Amino acid sequence: MNREQILDQWLYQTLKTADFQKVLLAGDASFRRYYRIFVTQNKQQYVLMDAPPPEEPKVFMEMAHLLGSQGLSVPTIVASQLDHGFLLLSDLGDRLYLPELTLQSADTLYGEAFQALLKIQSCQAKVPVFDRAFLKRQYGIFQEWFLGKHKGVLLTDTSQNILETTYERLLETIDSQPQVFVHRDYHSRNLMILEAGSPGVLDFQDAMIGPITYDLVSLLQDCYITWPREHVVGWVKNFQQLATQKGLLSKQVSTAEFVRWFDWTGLQRHLKNLGIFSRLYYRDGKSQYLNDLPRVLQYIQETSVRYPELNPLWTLFEDLKCAQ
Repeated sequence: MNREQILDQWLYQTLKTADFQKVLLAGDASFRRYYRIFVTQNKQQYVLMDAPPPEEPKVFMEMAHLLGSQGLSVPTIVASQLDHGFLLLSDLGDRLYLPELTLQSADTLYGEAFQALLKIQSCQAKVPVFDRAFLKRQYGIFQEWFLGKHKGVLLTDTSQNILETTYERLLETIDSQPQVFVHRDYHSRNLMILEAGSPGVLDFQDAMIGPITYDLVSLLQDCYITWPREHVVGWVKNFQQLATQKGLLSKQVSTAEFVRWFDWTGLQRHLKNLGIFSRLYYRDGKSQYLNDLPRVLQYIQETSVRYPELNPLWTLFEDLKCAQ
């Protein structure tokens, strides 16, 4: 049998009926596929995750249990077949944050997302750490796939030195922050509006221990929606107060320092995303992510221009014709 037949047979055995419909849902940046399953007999519906190697659905199960135990709204595991990488999950619906975010709704939606993020950051678990080796691998992805493959850039020793000096400053900033449990993709396509317990949280299987501002950057410097700077800074300050009250952040951290942490951590994430989005196109054939490169470049420009120490980065981007 092919994979589709094995999947259908497992669903038949699990649901105890062949009277179901399977509808493919929009995919993500991984090798996973998702289906919505409609069971005609009892009018139940589920989400099916099809996660072939190298995906690790067992990690998703572990993280779902951990986050659910903290009171977060995450999919529950209805059934699993780990040998094949199949998970049958509860269905959190269709109301993603992204299409419903407006200047009128953002304060409420982000307020709920902040409360959920505080719960995430309070988790205690043995997961990988944002160490120097991991972050330098991300820099390598940026250099190989965005600069090399997408832009065709050959770096001189001078250009390489500017990039590495800048990146080292970003790593020092990441190292200097409180280290917490990090979702890593905490943005508007992975958060859902629910009738109760909003937000629903998705795509958490790659969680790590990392800097306290990382998920905040994912949320407020989202690759899929942009906000005026004054709104972003206001939300960052709001979250700082909440994290301080929660005991996740020292009262000695000034607002200016926390905003700088946010901006510089964001710059590291955006450089990584340039590489990831380029790789998704050239290696995996997912061209839709190229549409998000201009927004990512805009974030990089704004941050690099805002801080004198980072000015050489954007000058280099312009010199290398990577600014568009």
